[in-house]
Amino acid sequence: MHPVSRSIATRICIIRHGETDWNVEKRIQGHTDIPLNETGRAQALAMAYNAAHHRFHAIYSSDLVRARETAAALAQREDHTVKLLPQLRERHFGIFQGITAAEGAERYPQAYAHYIARDPDYDFETGESLGSFAERVTEGIDWLVRHHGGQTIAAVAHSGVLDIVYRRATGRPLTTPRDFKIPNCALNWFHFDGQGWHLEAWGDRHHLHEVLTEPPE
Repeated sequence: MHPVSRSIATRICIIRHGETDWNVEKRIQGHTDIPLNETGRAQALAMAYNAAHHRFHAIYSSDLVRARETAAALAQREDHTVKLLPQLRERHFGIFQGITAAEGAERYPQAYAHYIARDPDYDFETGESLGSFAERVTEGIDWLVRHHGGQTIAAVAHSGVLDIVYRRATGRPLTTPRDFKIPNCALNWFHFDGQGWHLEAWGDRHHLHEVLTEPPE
């Protein structure tokens, strides 16, 4: 993976979608299309209000409903139309989709070992490897940068997508444990230029207060 070759920086605010019932149950969603719950909708509205003092040239979203619903709150506030970008989808977790990590450990102990180890080549039998997922996310971000040079845009995605972008911007390997939180509907700011990917601000969530929760994928 190589940095995007651009002399003018593009700023992207990447936002994880709001809470879903499967988040609360700690079920791995992946590509399963689960909508926001009541808390998630409240988080999306709070996020949109907090982001109101920013001006975005465009608003993008994963094509999964939990991301689209979150992006719609921001787009309405900004008087934009949400543009869908499938490369911003969550990772496909194959046989782990719809179950909790604890259930995965019990039902599929070998797969769970790969999951915990963050094996970059393991694809959960019917899913997507971490390495392939990282390449897909990188292609999506590079596409945004190519089409929005020098602009500020927003993108609503998923914890897995933010994990990939955060690691590349901070130089962390894919295989190390995740030691950073990725809250629902927090604002995460990056800029992308000829020197690479850079983290500006992570996890701005002061707008969420009591509606904030921090479930996994």
